[in-house]
Amino acid sequence: MKKLGPKAAAPPARRAAGLGLESRRAALEILTRVEQERAFADVLLGHRLPAFPPHDRRLITSLVLGVIAWRGRLDYEIAILSGRKIEKIDALVLAILRLGLYQLRFLTRTARHAVVDTSVTLAKENRASRPAAGLVNAMLRRAAVEQAPMPDRARDPAGYLAVACSHPRWLAERFVQWFGPADAASVLAANNQAAPNAIRLNLARGKRDRILDRLRNDGFDFEPEARLPETAILRAAPDFDSPAYREGLFHVQSEASQLVARLLAPPAGATVIDCAAAPGGKATHLAELVGERGKVIAVDINHTGLLRTRAIAERLGHRNLRIVEADMAVSAPFRAERFDAVLLDAPCTGLGTLREHPEIRWRLKPGDFARMVAIQARMLENAATLVRPRRALVYAVCSLAPEEGPGVVRNFLDHHPEFTIDRDPPSADGFQIPLNADGYLITRPDRVRLDGFFAARLRRS
Repeated sequence: MKKLGPKAAAPPARRAAGLGLESRRAALEILTRVEQERAFADVLLGHRLPAFPPHDRRLITSLVLGVIAWRGRLDYEIAILSGRKIEKIDALVLAILRLGLYQLRFLTRTARHAVVDTSVTLAKENRASRPAAGLVNAMLRRAAVEQAPMPDRARDPAGYLAVACSHPRWLAERFVQWFGPADAASVLAANNQAAPNAIRLNLARGKRDRILDRLRNDGFDFEPEARLPETAILRAAPDFDSPAYREGLFHVQSEASQLVARLLAPPAGATVIDCAAAPGGKATHLAELVGERGKVIAVDINHTGLLRTRAIAERLGHRNLRIVEADMAVSAPFRAERFDAVLLDAPCTGLGTLREHPEIRWRLKPGDFARMVAIQARMLENAATLVRPRRALVYAVCSLAPEEGPGVVRNFLDHHPEFTIDRDPPSADGFQIPLNADGYLITRPDRVRLDGFFAARLRRS
């Protein structure tokens, strides 16, 4: 075992009863539900966090997303340090061990003995985990002074990456296959970093500087620059659910997601269809871009997601958006060649959003890529029928898997010579969308901190 050296002196720690125990309880509850109910952590956090002050919200978010992201590495160490197979450990006990070990490895400002004490308290509080309190105490005390050795990188590169960057082995192997060893290591490492908090300013409600000034007065702090006029990157925010939010001055949306609507670049007054619109971020962005004289039809199979889309549009003040419940994988619900611009942000594996949704990596299966590609291809076929001649369609996925991005587009173009890749899309108020040599928009979390997105602008002749 590798012995850990002494750490810098920490401030005197309170006992477990006072050391943020309520925050740890909340984190443990969310982690347990994510595992048992296959719920998404961000949704559970959204429901749970309002009951806590800002500092505790940040801590709970860090604990939950951190434990899920680093689950592979944590389980690797737990198995070695406890001498037990992971599948033999009770689910609640395993969640407590993961939570404690994550704090020991990644929250270095918390005293080690306090982490152990708090974890043992959590174990004793629950009837199911109470008999294992001794195991929790013993393993975490050992982890406080020892660290399990990593797999040999030279002998087993994929095994090393799987543990060091905490991804399933088969997925680490796929990344190496797609990007090569060096880039794969870079992307996998970036998947464990916190994503920037981005918002989209509603420029239909006022100029950028005026909205930013209002938000600063409410306690928001921003990075000095952003790629698009409507984009703002937060350094700090008191609470998203603020008066400015309720007044529709902004919407929470990742920067890469905002680039997709800008790549479509619908002109003012255009009639646009978003073929997979829920939960509404891109659809409402398009509603802002086309203006009051334009129209956006938001289509989705998810009824609840469409209701959320309409609610977002109402909050932002966009009266030019209509919702239609339909399955674009089956057929297009409108006559052919009706729309000036078509967006298909297709359902996908979500492999480019592992920073916000770390649980995805543990739920994906190797066969999921082929399953999603089949759905994406059908939806693209149907969406393409809606584009007017000499107008554009944007196909996008929030995935880094080549088969879901370039693979789908190449197959489509092979069967539709009337479409070509538009390598010179309109600029976004002076900002040119960055395209690669193939004419694709591809973003990665290890490059300029953007989520992993693929998008292609296809123009009908």
